Formats: sequence, C-alpha cells, structure tokens
Amino acid sequence: MQSGFLKEVQFTRADGELTPTGERVVREKALSMFVDGRHFATAMILATLEKEYITGYLYVQGLIHEATDIASLEITNDIARVSLKTGIEKRSFPRNITSNLKISKEDIFRSVRAILKSPVFEETEAVHSAGLFIAGSKAISLAEDLGRHNAMDKVIGAALLQKVDFSRTLATSTGRQPAEMIFKYLSAGIPIIATKGVPTSKAVELAEKSGITIVGMVRGDFMIVYSHPERIQ
Repeated sequence: MQSGFLKEVQFTRADGELTPTGERVVREKALSMFVDGRHFATAMILATLEKEYITGYLYVQGLIHEATDIASLEITNDIARVSLKTGIEKRSFPRNITSNLKISKEDIFRSVRAILKSPVFEETEAVHSAGLFIAGSKAISLAEDLGRHNAMDKVIGAALLQKVDFSRTLATSTGRQPAEMIFKYLSAGIPIIATKGVPTSKAVELAEKSGITIVGMVRGDFMIVYSHPERIQ
C-alpha cells in the first residue's frame, strides 16, 4: 500500500524473537531533469514539492534569476522537462551579503522548533527538514527530503514562486552545515541560517568572509552564534 511519499514494506523484527511485521518507509524517487531538451541532472528526492525543488535547484545552480525565467515545467512520472525563456544569461553569485536583517533569539528558537515537528520524521526517522521565514517569524515554506540540500532547494524554490526578498529571510535546516550548504545560502542571498546541528570549520570561514550569520546547536534555550553575531538580538 502506498500513500503519497510513504510506502508500506514487510520485514522481520528481531528483538529476542523473529516476528514478521510491516511499517511505512519513505519512497525514494529518481527525478531526471531535462533543460531545453538536454539532461541536466538526476536527483534522488522525496516525491513531494517537485516543482519547488526544480525551481530552487535551477536557481542555486545559476540557470535562472527568478521563477518567471522558466517558460514551462512538466513532470511526468520520474522525468521533469524544463524550457527556459530565451536570452537568459547564467546568473552570477554574490560574493557577500550585506543585509541589515536582525532577528531575536526567541524567533530563532521558534523557527527551528517549527521544522523539528515533522510527522514524517517521527514515523520514519529518514528525512531532513528545512524552512524559510520572513524576518524570522512568518513561515514561507517548510519542506522535507532525503537530504538537507534537497530540502533547502525546495524552500528556496517556494520562495521564488512567491517572489520573496531573500535578504529578509532566515533559513532553518536540520543536521550539520558544511561549506557547500553555505554556498547555497550565499547563492540565494540568505543572510541568517539556524540549525539544531553544527557547521564545519570551512563553513564558518566562508560565512564569516561572505557576511552570513550561522546559528548552531539551537536546543532548548541554548544556541551558539558562529559568525556575524550582530544580527542576533
């Protein structure tokens, strides 16, 4: 039996005795993207918010400047066919972020808690979550996926479809934050990120250099601000 992106599987529980039983697990999907007729990428994703994922992925890869650069997007089974408007030059990424956004500690705690309430994680323990919030309070999008990268692409894509100003946003993400995740925030122009996990040393170096605030170890009433603490009140 399948329900959305969860699928029932049969297994044997070994806890002193061998007991045949079953439970739902996440359904992994290989999504192949073709851009203007050419294969661009194949990603293993959770089969939900696929349009948002493709929009966000193309954006952080520099192929589009905004969602309206996509002339058409059709998804059939495991294949996404994207046509871009003519004359679009590849987007150049900012070297640093100069947003004057400031967010309270209370909003940081609240926003991180929002992505930790995933019923899919509670049932399967197999997804990462991400969120994007205007000024740290109004949720733009919450998303789940097999990897934190994909989940963040989904919320970035959702923000593009809503024409959100990224310089006024806080991103939240589960798990550790390596440098490649910081590059993703930088490419989108997101000034503040918060996570229950921790960044790597390269991530902190890149964030400090590029003007991104990393808040990690957000747990209970505790947090660590690893870079640009002037944005946290």
